[in-house]
Amino acid sequence: MGSTFIVKVRVCLKPLQFFLHYERPALFMHKTSLGQSPQMPSSLRFLCTRDINLSLFGKKTDRRNSQQTDGPGSIPRRKEELWNNAMDKKSKRFNFQQKPVFPKSVFAAGTAKRTADFFKMKASQASEDGKEHEEESEPRTTRGAGKIQPPDGPLPPSQWRKLKESLGNSQRFEIQMMSAIFTSGADLKIAKSLLTFVTMETGTLSYELLLRYLALCVSGGHDAEVVDLYSIMRGSFPSLDTGASSLFIKSFSRTVQWKEALGILQEVKKVFTPSPRNYGNVIAAAMQHGDTTTAWALYDELITKGLTPHQETWDALFTGAKKTKGDEGELAIYEAEEQEKLLGILWYMRNNQIYPKYSVANSIKSWFESLTGQKWTGSWASAAPKGVCNCCGSKLESIHLSQEEYQKLKDKVMADIIQGQDVFNKTTPEELERFKGFVKRKPAFDVVVDGLNVANINKDKSKLSETLLAVVSELEYQGLTVLVLGRKHMLRPSRSWDRLNMNLIQQKAHCFFTDNISEDDPFLLYATLHSGNHCRFVSRDLMRDHKACLPDGATRRLFFKWQRGHQLVVNGYITANKRVRFQSIPCYDTIVQTTGDSWHIPYDDTDDRSTYEVPQRWLCLTKSH
Repeated sequence: MGSTFIVKVRVCLKPLQFFLHYERPALFMHKTSLGQSPQMPSSLRFLCTRDINLSLFGKKTDRRNSQQTDGPGSIPRRKEELWNNAMDKKSKRFNFQQKPVFPKSVFAAGTAKRTADFFKMKASQASEDGKEHEEESEPRTTRGAGKIQPPDGPLPPSQWRKLKESLGNSQRFEIQMMSAIFTSGADLKIAKSLLTFVTMETGTLSYELLLRYLALCVSGGHDAEVVDLYSIMRGSFPSLDTGASSLFIKSFSRTVQWKEALGILQEVKKVFTPSPRNYGNVIAAAMQHGDTTTAWALYDELITKGLTPHQETWDALFTGAKKTKGDEGELAIYEAEEQEKLLGILWYMRNNQIYPKYSVANSIKSWFESLTGQKWTGSWASAAPKGVCNCCGSKLESIHLSQEEYQKLKDKVMADIIQGQDVFNKTTPEELERFKGFVKRKPAFDVVVDGLNVANINKDKSKLSETLLAVVSELEYQGLTVLVLGRKHMLRPSRSWDRLNMNLIQQKAHCFFTDNISEDDPFLLYATLHSGNHCRFVSRDLMRDHKACLPDGATRRLFFKWQRGHQLVVNGYITANKRVRFQSIPCYDTIVQTTGDSWHIPYDDTDDRSTYEVPQRWLCLTKSH
């Protein structure tokens, strides 16, 4: 598989043996016997040197006091996303009449991206001053003009020499040029001619240059070149760094010589923990070549090390398993065991609140439908507002926490957020105790309002109190017991805080006003959780910082489930003489779930879903009898 280029380099540089020198390797992977890597002759080993620094690329009762969370992010303001909100005053439960489209709540996949794009567009329109654009674009043009550009085709050494001189004879010319070739996606022949020039000029090829050439070969799928390059680098350097090891693993995993990648992976494990991508490449190769035993052993090892598999790894396992189902003979005896392992992947996704991509969901669907003796049917589905699958009619799991889950979450939030080590950086123990006493004296709240956060929905600073009053009035109209959290400065009459509006708010809701330096979120979470599982809160703050304070992934996922089921976000702008509406809160949980004879798997069909958002599409799998 040796290339013509490698042969030429070997012949042309043979007389240069006397210049052999190489420095100590930078890191990792001591040279061992990798499945008998060929020993390189000294005439090739001395061609390569290593540079040390590498880089690759309510009810009306007595009220008193309120607050804001200066939370990041904002919500979409589009009319087509409005949802009607009605209240059954007897049961005090919200019932949302949903439009026959997917609910675009603040937690719906793609909402953050659409919002960011919207504000980016507005910012762009606001800055359409020609002079400003000229001032901004001029430095960009200057920077771009100085970038090195690769030639249109391969050059002889003499032309490379002239090009190098014209660019200032930089000592890192070849490194910069190889990077430019990689970035521009230029022909591999140009890179080969550059290497020939460097060897003719210096009699050696540095480790860094070969590493960049390796990246170019792997990214372009030139796996035959990678095989030759592996022989040279293994024979010339005592060890390989993480970047080179990962690139060789990736390339070999795509060829019939995939077991070389397995050997490199085993060597890497002696020095550091391989990445999930390293494992995934070899697992995919093993499945493709029918070595399911090796594939599952590596997958189990990956999970044991606490690493999160890449989606492509799951795709390879489901796809490879599907292929084996068509084979006859001894492979059939592994079906039950393999089925248990693949179902274990779905449980892993559930327990870690992971959503497969569409391609993985499609492989899962095909695998279920291929199971012999089991009549599974897969369909692409959506969830109805009432929490049932639109395809099979099965009821999805509730978004509401069980009493046990609620108590566990309440205890964790009280310990790690309300009484956490940094909470008193935002308030004082005396104020927190005063608030706890206030809450105990009041009836259980139905809704807790983050006053300052809600008021600032309106960008017109003269209408902050008017905005807050509109929200509180809507909640009171629904017969809810409301707590408004605010700050003491809101009680001082000003252009933003009209005295009449603030008096009306205190008549319609219980109020608590914290010191102006206090953070509102701990108070909001305490009051909401203390009031019981029915209590909701109104805020645009997504609470990501507070969720991060929780001690483990399971508790953070529980917090996110509670948040999605309890957070009310004002939908759209608040307009005079119109009722305030809130974004829809789904009654079902978006998580992988099963009843035995059915599986419902939410999959991520968008490329712009933020980590706190959930998919809106489902894979429905049902088993007929």
